[in-house]
Amino acid sequence: MTAHDPPGPTDVPLVARVETFEAFYRREYRQVLGLAAVLCGDLTTAEDLTQDAFASTMQAWHRVASMDNPGAWVRRIVANRSISRFRRGLVELKALTRMGAPATVGLSLSSEIALDVWREVRRLPKRQAQVVALTYLSDLSRLEVAETLGCSEETVKTHLDRARQRLAVTLSEYGGSA
Repeated sequence: MTAHDPPGPTDVPLVARVETFEAFYRREYRQVLGLAAVLCGDLTTAEDLTQDAFASTMQAWHRVASMDNPGAWVRRIVANRSISRFRRGLVELKALTRMGAPATVGLSLSSEIALDVWREVRRLPKRQAQVVALTYLSDLSRLEVAETLGCSEETVKTHLDRARQRLAVTLSEYGGSA
């Protein structure tokens, strides 16, 4: 074989070393869905948000696949779009509230507490809620959260500290009223 011969079957093309979108999707889907659910508070909306984020990622897969952390890319899409959906959903929520929202179906006490915690997280400023969800739900380090959200580690630390302080106050009210 000379330097000008085409690669043979034993040569490994560069593309083979890049993860397929399907493998990426299978590996990341549950974590991204969990993040979306926490940020938006509704499983159906979270599923739509997750699918939308993965569809955008698939369209850009030729670029995203070569990134150091493609998971951060799709999580950033979910975080940013959850804010947009939240803003659009305010009008709908106000309308539903005026019409009278249906009562919550029977949940276990631990489920109710978990829902209360994440409800309080969603009441935080959006960036703080994103940092909390990525830290505690997705179990990402400060560096990984910073990469996902496109900010510095110090900014993540600040948002996390502020969120913890606010949650300590609001969640202590739950314990005090029992």
